[in-house]
Amino acid sequence: MGKRGQILLGMAAGLLWAFGVVYVGGGVVQLPVFAVIPTILTAYLGPGLVCLLMVARLAQRRFFDDTIIDGEPLTGAAAIDQRVLTNTVEQAVLALCLWPAAAILLGNQGPGTILVLGVAFALARVAFWVGYHLSPPLRAFGFAATFYPTILVTLWALVATVETWL
Repeated sequence: MGKRGQILLGMAAGLLWAFGVVYVGGGVVQLPVFAVIPTILTAYLGPGLVCLLMVARLAQRRFFDDTIIDGEPLTGAAAIDQRVLTNTVEQAVLALCLWPAAAILLGNQGPGTILVLGVAFALARVAFWVGYHLSPPLRAFGFAATFYPTILVTLWALVATVETWL
């Protein structure tokens, strides 16, 4: 069996495992549901989907390129995709650390703001990705359009919190 066949076999086994895990988690094991803030959780759908697309694109590149299928260092477009993914994960972690607190600290305005941030994040990351491939300097818009909203919402939440204390 060749490398691709082995990879496909492993992927198929992983898919079966995933169905089993979902079946057990969703139907066999019953846990009590505690209150959550749905908008905060939903806000990460956009960032998560973009990360998923990036990981899938890198996996596709490795699968079909004999020079990198065994885990060799990425070059060319694949290296760009890896750098975009790395930066996107960094941005997503930052968002995960700050957005939930902002959503709570901003009171009634928080949840809607965080939902919009999630959609905007996804659009900005796609712009970053496309820009990086067209010309590295074009990635600046996507980077800033992702990073700055996180900074601004955090500052807004901190100012709003201090104002309530005064």
